[in-house]
Amino acid sequence: MIVSLCEPGKCCPVVKIKENRVEIGEKGNLCILKKGEWNELVEKIKNGELPKIK
Repeated sequence: MIVSLCEPGKCCPVVKIKENRVEIGEKGNLCILKKGEWNELVEKIKNGELPKIK
């Protein structure tokens, strides 16, 4: 699964969800999360522990 983080047609980072890891960013600026790390991040967002930045 690939999710773009901005409007269509613009150059921007993506989230690539693979079988055992998640890649966030773009070539030269990439963060790789292991399956457990990604799941922990998702839970923290769902539980409201990571609010939106204003």
